[in-house]
Amino acid sequence: MLVVEDEVVLRMAVSAHLRDAGFLVIEAVSADEAVELVSANRAIQLVFTDVMMPGTMDGNGLAAWIGERYPEVGVLVASGVDQPGPPPFIAKPYSFIELQRRIERMLPDPAND
Repeated sequence: MLVVEDEVVLRMAVSAHLRDAGFLVIEAVSADEAVELVSANRAIQLVFTDVMMPGTMDGNGLAAWIGERYPEVGVLVASGVDQPGPPPFIAKPYSFIELQRRIERMLPDPAND
Protein backbone atom coordinates (compact mmCIF):
# COMPACT_ATOMS: atom_id res chain seq x y z
CA MET A 1 0.00 0.00 0.00
CA LEU A 2 1.02 3.59 -0.54
CA VAL A 3 0.75 6.30 2.14
CA VAL A 4 0.71 9.84 0.70
CA GLU A 5 1.11 12.59 3.30
CA ASP A 6 3.19 15.78 3.20
CA GLU A 7 3.44 16.06 7.01
CA VAL A 8 6.54 13.96 7.58
CA VAL A 9 5.91 13.07 11.25
CA LEU A 10 2.33 11.94 10.57
CA ARG A 11 3.39 9.99 7.45
CA MET A 12 6.14 8.22 9.37
CA ALA A 13 3.86 7.41 12.33
CA VAL A 14 1.02 6.10 10.13
CA SER A 15 3.45 4.05 8.04
CA ALA A 16 5.16 2.60 11.12
CA HIS A 17 1.80 1.57 12.63
CA LEU A 18 0.68 -0.05 9.38
CA ARG A 19 4.00 -1.88 9.00
CA ASP A 20 3.67 -3.15 12.58
CA ALA A 21 0.19 -4.39 11.60
CA GLY A 22 1.74 -6.45 8.80
CA PHE A 23 1.28 -4.18 5.76
CA LEU A 24 3.97 -3.56 3.16
CA VAL A 25 4.06 0.26 3.03
CA ILE A 26 5.58 2.65 0.50
CA GLU A 27 5.60 6.37 1.32
CA ALA A 28 5.16 9.46 -0.85
CA VAL A 29 5.30 13.13 0.11
CA SER A 30 3.01 14.43 -2.67
CA ALA A 31 0.41 13.37 -5.22
CA ASP A 32 3.00 13.93 -7.95
CA GLU A 33 5.34 11.41 -6.31
CA ALA A 34 2.40 9.04 -5.78
CA VAL A 35 1.53 9.16 -9.50
CA GLU A 36 5.08 8.05 -10.32
CA LEU A 37 4.98 5.24 -7.74
CA VAL A 38 1.54 3.92 -8.73
CA SER A 39 2.54 4.01 -12.41
CA ALA A 40 5.74 2.08 -11.72
CA ASN A 41 4.49 -0.42 -9.11
CA ARG A 42 1.58 -2.63 -10.15
CA ALA A 43 1.64 -4.38 -6.75
CA ILE A 44 0.07 -1.35 -5.00
CA GLN A 45 -3.48 -2.35 -4.03
CA LEU A 46 -4.47 0.67 -1.95
CA VAL A 47 -3.50 4.33 -1.67
CA PHE A 48 -4.12 6.21 1.58
CA THR A 49 -3.81 9.94 0.91
CA ASP A 50 -4.32 13.24 2.63
CA VAL A 51 -6.48 15.69 0.69
CA MET A 52 -4.49 18.87 1.31
CA MET A 53 -0.98 18.63 -0.17
CA PRO A 54 1.38 20.87 -2.09
CA GLY A 55 2.04 20.21 -5.77
CA THR A 56 0.08 20.06 -8.98
CA MET A 57 -2.79 18.00 -7.52
CA ASP A 58 -4.36 17.32 -4.15
CA GLY A 59 -5.55 14.03 -2.71
CA ASN A 60 -8.92 14.23 -4.44
CA GLY A 61 -7.16 14.81 -7.77
CA LEU A 62 -4.92 11.84 -7.05
CA ALA A 63 -7.96 9.68 -6.25
CA ALA A 64 -9.59 10.70 -9.54
CA TRP A 65 -6.37 10.01 -11.47
CA ILE A 66 -6.06 6.54 -9.92
CA GLY A 67 -9.74 5.78 -10.52
CA GLU A 68 -9.42 6.64 -14.23
CA ARG A 69 -6.20 4.72 -14.86
CA TYR A 70 -6.09 2.00 -12.20
CA PRO A 71 -9.66 1.28 -11.08
CA GLU A 72 -8.52 -1.90 -9.31
CA VAL A 73 -6.47 0.19 -6.83
CA GLY A 74 -8.44 1.24 -3.76
CA VAL A 75 -8.20 4.80 -2.47
CA LEU A 76 -8.90 6.12 1.02
CA VAL A 77 -8.66 9.89 1.56
CA ALA A 78 -8.18 11.73 4.85
CA SER A 79 -9.04 15.31 5.64
CA GLY A 80 -9.95 17.58 8.51
CA VAL A 81 -12.72 18.93 6.27
CA ASP A 82 -15.70 16.70 5.46
CA GLN A 83 -15.58 15.31 1.92
CA PRO A 84 -18.71 14.77 -0.18
CA GLY A 85 -19.18 11.46 -1.95
CA PRO A 86 -16.57 8.99 -3.18
CA PRO A 87 -13.79 8.02 -2.73
CA PRO A 88 -13.94 6.45 0.73
CA PHE A 89 -13.10 9.03 3.39
CA ILE A 90 -11.74 9.06 6.95
CA ALA A 91 -11.93 12.24 9.04
CA LYS A 92 -8.90 13.76 10.74
CA PRO A 93 -8.03 13.32 13.48
CA TYR A 94 -8.34 9.54 13.18
CA SER A 95 -6.95 6.82 15.41
CA PHE A 96 -4.38 4.50 13.90
CA ILE A 97 -6.52 1.51 14.89
CA GLU A 98 -9.55 3.00 13.11
CA LEU A 99 -7.40 3.64 10.04
CA GLN A 100 -6.01 0.10 10.14
CA ARG A 101 -9.51 -1.39 10.32
CA ARG A 102 -10.75 0.73 7.41
CA ILE A 103 -7.78 -0.35 5.30
CA GLU A 104 -8.23 -4.02 6.22
CA ARG A 105 -11.86 -3.83 5.06
CA MET A 106 -10.84 -2.27 1.75
CA LEU A 107 -8.09 -4.74 0.84
CA PRO A 108 -8.79 -8.14 -0.69
CA ASP A 109 -8.74 -10.99 1.83
CA PRO A 110 -5.62 -13.10 1.15
CA ALA A 111 -7.50 -16.15 2.50
CA ASN A 112 -9.84 -15.89 -0.49
CA ASP A 113 -7.04 -16.03 -3.07
